[in-house]
Amino acid sequence: MFSMNKSSMRGIFLLLIIVFSISIISIPTNAYAGNELKVTSESFEKSTIIEFSNGGEIEISSFRIWLSAGSNFESFKTEDGWLGEKTPLGVIIFTSDKPVTQGNSVKFGVKTDVPKPGINWKAIDKNGEQISLGKSIPTEFGNGVIVSSDTSVNKGVFDDSFFKIIPDKPNAGGSIRVTGDNFGSSQQFDFFLNTKKLGSFNTDDKGYFVSTFQIPENQKAERVDFFIKDKTSESKSISLILGSKGTNLPSGEIVKLTIKGVPDVLYRGDFLEISGTAQPGSAITASVKNPDNEIINTRTAEVTAKGTWELPEPIIVPLDTPFGKYTAEISDGRESITRTYTVESAKVIVIAPSNLKFEPGEILKFSGTALPNQKIDLILKDPLGDEKISDIMDVNSTGIVEFEYDTIANVDKEGTWTLIASQGIHKEFIYAGLGELPSIPINLSFDKLNYKPTEDAKITFAGKPSEVITLLIIDPSDNPKGDAISITLKPDGTQIYSLDLTGYSSGIYSAVLSKGSAKSTATFTVGLQTGSGEISINTTRDSYEPGEPILVLGETKPSVLLTLTLVDPNNNEIKSTPVHSDKLGKITEESFRVPSEATPGVWKINANSGANFDVAEFEVTSVQVEGLSISVEEAEQIPTVGKVLTIKVIGAQQTIEIEIVSEDGELIEEFTPFPADKEGRLIQPWIVPSGIEPGNYIFKVKDGFDTDETTFKID
Repeated sequence: MFSMNKSSMRGIFLLLIIVFSISIISIPTNAYAGNELKVTSESFEKSTIIEFSNGGEIEISSFRIWLSAGSNFESFKTEDGWLGEKTPLGVIIFTSDKPVTQGNSVKFGVKTDVPKPGINWKAIDKNGEQISLGKSIPTEFGNGVIVSSDTSVNKGVFDDSFFKIIPDKPNAGGSIRVTGDNFGSSQQFDFFLNTKKLGSFNTDDKGYFVSTFQIPENQKAERVDFFIKDKTSESKSISLILGSKGTNLPSGEIVKLTIKGVPDVLYRGDFLEISGTAQPGSAITASVKNPDNEIINTRTAEVTAKGTWELPEPIIVPLDTPFGKYTAEISDGRESITRTYTVESAKVIVIAPSNLKFEPGEILKFSGTALPNQKIDLILKDPLGDEKISDIMDVNSTGIVEFEYDTIANVDKEGTWTLIASQGIHKEFIYAGLGELPSIPINLSFDKLNYKPTEDAKITFAGKPSEVITLLIIDPSDNPKGDAISITLKPDGTQIYSLDLTGYSSGIYSAVLSKGSAKSTATFTVGLQTGSGEISINTTRDSYEPGEPILVLGETKPSVLLTLTLVDPNNNEIKSTPVHSDKLGKITEESFRVPSEATPGVWKINANSGANFDVAEFEVTSVQVEGLSISVEEAEQIPTVGKVLTIKVIGAQQTIEIEIVSEDGELIEEFTPFPADKEGRLIQPWIVPSGIEPGNYIFKVKDGFDTDETTFKID
């Protein structure tokens, strides 16, 4: 027998959380007594260790864990060889290329905002298939309360710690704002001007701080050093030229402190751009308090010479934000103002990007929730409004939605990308930036396609909060229908406008929305009827693979209403949309796409207009994964880029390497290893180098098990 005091118990528990075992713990197979996956967890205060022990033959490559509503993860730790990622939805995904085999286990440590949380978990194999699903209720580690006796002083300044002075040209006798990040969390630091201590401040639990200091009036106007020191005397410094007292001070009228862009109600996943006015040459500090009156976010911004300010980065309301009333406070050192808003749950579709800004070549990742057990239509558009990818996905009982797009450097346009998510009457616009921070574009949509002349058309607008936009209606003869209409958006960036259609003749109209050089256009019709003439439709191809777009073309009488419906081999309606023929009777519809998980077989597009009906049939083939295969075809040409080819790979396992070689063996291009999707597919655009010699080129692909190649002639 042996005894252990409380301090020793606490030390062992913390060691488990921070260090874990160097290697995966081996457990005898017969210890499972028939259970394929054994899950245990132990908690101390808000820290929990959860252990997964594999007693089955299927290897486990990934775990997902999440908490019940109202609880949140604050941090996590993994064993060596495992990677962890917290999604905007609050799910932590642990992955490894060394799966947990039979008789072995793995441990993860998490810190939560509540003690002893119940942890939902899912175990997944290397093919992305679910192995097991459950919930673990942790037991308390040890007995009684463990009191910490740790009095050591921790280092607070690190190599990646940084801070800045606002304004960056301070004067003697003036006040400055100091903000920094990546310092030690929840520690006190001293702030110095040369050797004179100006004061102290504390960082938050993430190592961030913002504070205000006064520069002495008798300080000489010269180059000075500002220092931040921790309790171990480690320091970080900035060197600036200090101006004389009274120089560069703003003159004239006092500019009132204002803020715009904060609506009364917000929803999880909302995207905000906050700005306002303040005294020129000063700086503002913006802080947000949660329903418990705790500061959860602090930002700073410099005020321009014109007296305007804008937060340098837009704000996304996190998907795990607790509901309730929040307070935003803005201060410029002279005065402060507050705005209150409420985070509510009224949105049906709540999706957000994993980052505000992605770099060209990165994968755009979106995740969130939608109505469970229903299909969701997702369309991703680039900054020019061109559709890049879309999908119709089945949302399972969890309601979780995940969507990705692999961008291509020097091909995909940089700017604000828009993901449009729709479920029935519910539609949301989600924004992300490629190569730059996103900016809220202007959008409009009608409540339906066709109206009676006695009706009002309901138009929904979305843009920047409180901005003024202009709406112009173009009639069927391509002439303006009356004067342009000025519309002011509400503080939440939306507005609904009723367009009186009295006096509108039958035909096809366009609504053009503009704000400066930015424009958005939508089509609506007035007084159109279903047709009495024959309908003829077809798809541009006879065969499609899952995930591919479908272009529908056809003919009927001019300016006729139709309904097009996508139907699977089991006669299930996948998507239905109203359309109209143009002035010449032509039908063109590009919104259909074969779902990524489509059932192979004969699919149909049904066209209805009154008593008239036509059907276009096509085959959806399953992706063959029996062996690695590569193919090459010409893609749509980009005038500013040149000739583009599309390289398609199917049947891949693990990572893929691609080489492009000339007939005489010269290496033209090599793509570094990257993973295929879960179906073993990959689509990779390739910009043909300018000046390349015409001839046959060999495209080679290999994974860890197989190789393949094909030849393509470049003219």
